[in-house]
Amino acid sequence: MSDQYYPLLAVLAASAAGLWAWHRWHYRSFWLLIGFPITAISVWASWRKIALGCGLTKKRQRFWFTTVPGLVASTGVVRVKRKFQRVAVDTKPFMWLPLPTRNGWRVTLHTLEGQIPADYAAVAERLAHSWGVHAVRVSSDKPGRVRLAATIRDPLVRVDDLPPSTELLKVTVGRLETGTPWVIDFRTVPHWINAGATQSGKSNLANALIVGLAPQPVALVGFDLKGGVEFTPYGPRLSALATTRAECGGLLDDLVALMTDRMGVCRMAGARNIWQLPPDMRPVPIVVLVDELAELYLMADKSEKDEIAKTSTALLRIAQLGRAFGIYLFCCGQRIGSDLGPGVTALRAQCSGRICHRVNDPETATMTLGDLDPAALDSARAIPAQTPGVAIVANQDGQWYRARSFYVSEQTAEHAAHTYADRAPTWADVMAAQAHHLPDSQSA
Repeated sequence: MSDQYYPLLAVLAASAAGLWAWHRWHYRSFWLLIGFPITAISVWASWRKIALGCGLTKKRQRFWFTTVPGLVASTGVVRVKRKFQRVAVDTKPFMWLPLPTRNGWRVTLHTLEGQIPADYAAVAERLAHSWGVHAVRVSSDKPGRVRLAATIRDPLVRVDDLPPSTELLKVTVGRLETGTPWVIDFRTVPHWINAGATQSGKSNLANALIVGLAPQPVALVGFDLKGGVEFTPYGPRLSALATTRAECGGLLDDLVALMTDRMGVCRMAGARNIWQLPPDMRPVPIVVLVDELAELYLMADKSEKDEIAKTSTALLRIAQLGRAFGIYLFCCGQRIGSDLGPGVTALRAQCSGRICHRVNDPETATMTLGDLDPAALDSARAIPAQTPGVAIVANQDGQWYRARSFYVSEQTAEHAAHTYADRAPTWADVMAAQAHHLPDSQSA
């Protein structure tokens, strides 16, 4: 090799090393300046054949120059001529320019006649393989428009540490597959169902909630049907803890009575909920954490039927009426199925927040997500055991997402419970603090 090529090879090697280091240490700027322009051109150039392969094109009549055979010359060569005529042409959906996102790109399409967003959702996996990306999600914000959001790599492989919560009854517990924070906001979505098998991340999510809510001026109430082994270590921050079915029934009766008292106060003040009351009259919000929901409904013999019915009715009343009066539910369970009785189905209907980790039976996934998009059910069943904390979440924007909660150990949650133990009102104080009479200025 001539010596004049060595400087060129050195420059190429240095450029390759620089690009690798840039990609390794500051991926975001590399993606915006280098990766995305190349990807956008590739997506735009390949859209016609990908749309054709995925069955997203439509036949339309177009005037086109076509080649038709003519006479055979004496040399044996077939003479051809071009003719202007109408032919059937495969037309692709119009694609706008792709836009970069944190973990990939998104693009808006104009649907063709007779197409709906479900047609694109049905071929989302084919689109992901065609473009060589991790996943493609389909959404629609207006009729005739479909938005494709492509994720180049899985953002849930590694998640950050739990950030502090700054707003009342709002906790950032993890990250969505879009790269945005996963937020549980009880003011927006008051009641939640959290299903998941052992070692799926269900208890870790409850730990994240306790850590996030511990510094806030709220009362935490625990229902631990595992004999108290889950929530007893967090007792210093809990205002009340029930560990048996009898204790759960008594605590639910207290919550119903408290809810009735708050109804009277709101009625006297002309308020529809506690947040419309004056700050000096507003009662403390209560977040109820239920572990092993199925234990409240399991019946060993007929003698427990009345007790279970009473417990189910009280819990359902809280789910139906509690939001306006500052009582919120977060119900966890390994097994949540319709075979537990109509009480579970009725409770599920009142819980608009749905979280489904890896489960051992399809019935639990169906019970949690079955009335949502069927694709969410398929994604829940595909969660591998090697990814604890990954779940399918029905978000407050009406969409469902893959998400992963931040890892919060039991020691971290115990430390938060002891650190903020002074912010836990006693249950007696919560029951006695309810104002039954309005000030003179309000009653006038």
